[in-house]
Amino acid sequence: MRKAPGVILTEKASASRGVVEALRGLYANFIVQEFIGEAEGADLRCFVVGDKVVAAMRRQAAEGDFRSNLHLGGTAAVAEATEQEQEVAVRSARALGLAVAGVDLIRSRRGPLVLEVNSTPGLEGVEGVCGVDVAAAIVVHLEQSVRRSAG
Repeated sequence: MRKAPGVILTEKASASRGVVEALRGLYANFIVQEFIGEAEGADLRCFVVGDKVVAAMRRQAAEGDFRSNLHLGGTAAVAEATEQEQEVAVRSARALGLAVAGVDLIRSRRGPLVLEVNSTPGLEGVEGVCGVDVAAAIVVHLEQSVRRSAG
């Protein structure tokens, strides 16, 4: 599944207003996000299963791009999520009622910022990069949940 089509970076407020007006004129759905320059084209994908981050990888945008998507030429490496990043990731998944989620964060001067929360994150990249069997962690979590609810 290709992601990040239609992502537009504007450098001036006037340009941003123009893009918003054009999208409104097309009755398009859109999201406006602040550009975080200090992230330098990198983000942190945290895989949440239950109440913990089971794997994390740092994704870096290809040269000349600001999007860190791997299918757009970005690269990935295993990462260590800080306690604060893990807490933000777990709280974000929990806020949306998700037991399993891929939470994308940006490291900023203000601390970790949530980019998005994916309810059906792909596992191929993280399992290959991090060497963590995320699918097995999901199965274990589901088994424990069933046992708890069965009493």
